[in-house]
Amino acid sequence: MTTVSGAWSEAEIAAFLAEIVVPVRLACTTPGGALWMLSLWFQYEEGSFWCATGRDADVVRYLNSSPEVAFEVSTNDPPYRGVRGRGVATITPDTEKSLLTDLLVRYLGGTESSLARKLLSAAREEVRIEIVPEKLYSWDYSERMADAVDAQSENST
Repeated sequence: MTTVSGAWSEAEIAAFLAEIVVPVRLACTTPGGALWMLSLWFQYEEGSFWCATGRDADVVRYLNSSPEVAFEVSTNDPPYRGVRGRGVATITPDTEKSLLTDLLVRYLGGTESSLARKLLSAAREEVRIEIVPEKLYSWDYSERMADAVDAQSENST
């Protein structure tokens, strides 16, 4: 059961996460107990974050050792708004690379780039990372930053 709090409803959170195209910032713990932060492409479907990475990525080892994570998805420009929380990650093979293909379309607009071809290479083993949130907290500073954003827009023209 996911606990939801903050500025938005669960439906508004899902809409924001479907709309925004920035990486999720993911925090986890290494097997030695140190904190580790990374960014991954994601899609949010049916209440879970879905990320893809190579089977040999360090984060796979870290999550297999300790699946608890914290995360944040937010705008990079004012007015700041976003979602943060914590949850549990599960790793499964993506032998068909279907999730990776979906993410390449979402973030790069297709699979025709040299990066996409490299990531989709038959030699690369891919995994899915499903993050099931236990807690979601949203914030939206649109109202309180409205005049600051207006002033910024005027100064940039």
